[in-house]
Order: sequence, then C-alpha cells, then structure tokens
Amino acid sequence: MKKRLVILGAGESGTGSALLGIMHGWDVFVSDMGSIKENFKKELTDNNISFEEGKHSEELILNAGTVVKSPGIPDNAPLIKKLKEKGIPVISEIEFAGKYAEGKKICVTGSNGKTTTTMLIHHILKEAGTDAALAGNVGISFARQVASGLSPEWWVIELSSFQLDGMYDFKADIAILLNITPDHLDRYDHDMQKYIDSKFRIAQNMTPEDKFIYCMDNENITENIDKHSITAYKLPFSLNTVVKEGAYLKNDEIVINYKNDPMSFFAHELSLTGRHNIYNSMAAGIVSHVLKIRKKIIRDSLASFKGVEHRLERVASVRGIKFINDSKATNVNSAWYALECMDSPVIWIAGGTDKGNDYSELEDIVREKVKVLICLGKDNSKLVDYFKDIVPQVIEAHSMKEAVRSAYKAGTKGDVVLLSPACASFDLFNNYEHRGHMFKEFVRRL
Repeated sequence: MKKRLVILGAGESGTGSALLGIMHGWDVFVSDMGSIKENFKKELTDNNISFEEGKHSEELILNAGTVVKSPGIPDNAPLIKKLKEKGIPVISEIEFAGKYAEGKKICVTGSNGKTTTTMLIHHILKEAGTDAALAGNVGISFARQVASGLSPEWWVIELSSFQLDGMYDFKADIAILLNITPDHLDRYDHDMQKYIDSKFRIAQNMTPEDKFIYCMDNENITENIDKHSITAYKLPFSLNTVVKEGAYLKNDEIVINYKNDPMSFFAHELSLTGRHNIYNSMAAGIVSHVLKIRKKIIRDSLASFKGVEHRLERVASVRGIKFINDSKATNVNSAWYALECMDSPVIWIAGGTDKGNDYSELEDIVREKVKVLICLGKDNSKLVDYFKDIVPQVIEAHSMKEAVRSAYKAGTKGDVVLLSPACASFDLFNNYEHRGHMFKEFVRRL
C-alpha cells in the first residue's frame, strides 16, 4: 500500500512537493483553504494528483502518513494541532525535498539580508564555474527542482524561520546565521526566545566537519550560541572585533581568514552599500574562501553583484527626486538599515500589516533623516501615533498610487523617496513583490 502524503497549501512549494511525492511513489493529496492558481491546478491535474480548494476536509487529511505544510500556516492552527495530537509528522517542503536531494547544502537564515546573501553566494559560485543551484525562499521551490532531477554539487538555500520550524532531520553542510532581530513575533506568541530558538535550528544535526558562519556583533546570537550545543566548526564575522578565523573589518579593509590563509578586499569596492551589506558580503566571502574559490574571483564577484529586486532598488529619478524600492523591508530592523544608507533628506513610505513592531529603535534615525512620513495601509493609527511628534510632516495614504503622488508632491530636488515599509504587505497587496511592482509602476507614471 502506498504511503499517504498530504500537502497543505498549493503554491510553488506545495505543488513542487506534490510532484516530488508522486515521483517517489507516495499517494498524494493536496488541500488549499484558498483558491489554487490555474497554472498549479493544471500541473496537479496533468499529473493525476487529487486536490481540493476552498476547504480542508479533515477526513481526507487526518489519515496522512506525513503532512507537508505551507510556511504560511501557523503551528497553532486547529488542523495542525489535530495532526500533531494524532502523531502525524508535519514537516516543511525543505525537509521533504531534503530526503531526496543530492548535493551539499549551503543554508542561509537571519531576520534580514537572507535573500541578498543567498543570491550573492550563488553569484560567486557561478562566476567560479561551480555547479550550484538556488532554492528555498527564492525562485523555484527546492522540491520542484529535486523532482526535475537537478543534482548540483552545491545547493544555496534561503530559509525562513517558518521553514526551519518544520525541519527535523535536514542538515546543512554550511550554515549562515546573519542576525536575529524581532520579526514575526505574532507567530511566536510574542516570545522573542521562541523566535531565537527557531533561527538556531539551522545548525541542528551539523557535525564537526560542517561550518557554522555567524555574526558575532548580534547580541541575540552571541548570548544564545552556547545554549544550542553547536558542534560545527565556527567562523564568526564582525565589524567591531578582530577575529582569528572568519572575517572582520579594519579601517576600510575586510579581512577573511580560514586555516591560516588570509585574503582581503576593500569595503568601498563592494557593489552593495551600507553596513548591513558589509555583513552580507563577509558571510558570502567566508563561504567562498572555505570552498577554495580563487581570491580574485571572490573580489571581482563582490564588486560585480547587481543586488536583489525590491531591496534598496533604484527605480528612477524624477525632477531630481530619487525613488528607491525597498519593499522587501518587512520588519523594523530592515527599515533601519535602509534609512541608515540614505544620505539625502528622506520621504519615507512605511506601513502595512504590523507584526507586533516596536518602532522605538527607529526613533533616532527617523528624527535624523526623515522629513516626511507617508503611512501606507488600511490602518495607519500605530505608525501615525508613534511618529507624529518625531517627523515634521505625516501623511496618510490608502493606496500605492496615492502614496507615490503624495511623496512626489512633498519632495524637492535632492530628496529621496524611500519605500521601506517595516511591515508585512498583506493588508493592501498580495506580497512584498506585488507592493514593490506597484510602487515602480506608479513612479514610472509620474
């Protein structure tokens, strides 16, 4: 009798898991509480995979041998609780695909910088001619690529805390923990320790032959690292401290040392600006050096990387006003980094679905840099109340068109309009990409 695989959520990762399950002889059933996109529905139908949409039929789900859950479904959802009470394993797509994937794995997590660092590592590996593939939170799902027969030498995988929560036997060969700052606390009972522990799952199952690369300037990491009995070889990076192995910044020079083989390059030569991108480049540089990529290729790749869409992306300059799309900044810390990079007066577009944000860490930098705040969301009350006495002018907008026009009217030559929301996008947009595309669309119409 075939083992029964139930997949909750029929997006990119769910459909990829279904295809992989069928390939490996599972009896697959896909259930989505929302409506399934036509392209995914066609794939399921073409592969004779049974599915339902608009509901979760418990009689068809609670008989599963294994359940693959979309990262968007919280662990405290009643259906998930019932599955766990019955002892049915509930895992993430990454865990499921990892059972069948060949090739070693470089895994990247952190509250901020995951996508940039993942793509930067992949860029360096490709420039070096290394057989590498991108997976996880970026692009095509890990499961779909494994199902297609892809077996690169190295997978470079971006992992969110929600994905890590559903991972048990999966193991990274190289793990990177960039930072841990408050984010998604609504999914962790507003308990920061639960969120920290979730991020540290990236190091589970690692051996002394594996490498754990982490930021030693982040207190949430340094204060918790000893609690998580990490056996992997540790390589820290820092802007404040000289480290024996790993990476550090001295004046403008970034030094990377591994096994008594140092290399260096200048921070001003990096294609990406801002302190946070020095951290991202250090992490990518350590990985590349550990993999014995030629130093010239590492330096050249760090200088040539083009960046990530929706992350400090320059859109246009209209009558001397620059427009920058940082829609991917879905938390407070990410918005802080964006504001820190700005060297002109800022018209800041922020707001969306608040995830339990504490805006106090933005207060000083907003006071210093922001001349106008445009609050974009269905409910702007928390943002307005917090910043009304800090920013000279606060404007409310309930659509992207309104936000962009208000920003343009408020701006003068030399200003920067920065979309860096510090919030999730789900009140007015499908996701942060949709929000970023709408911003670019209305900027181009000015």
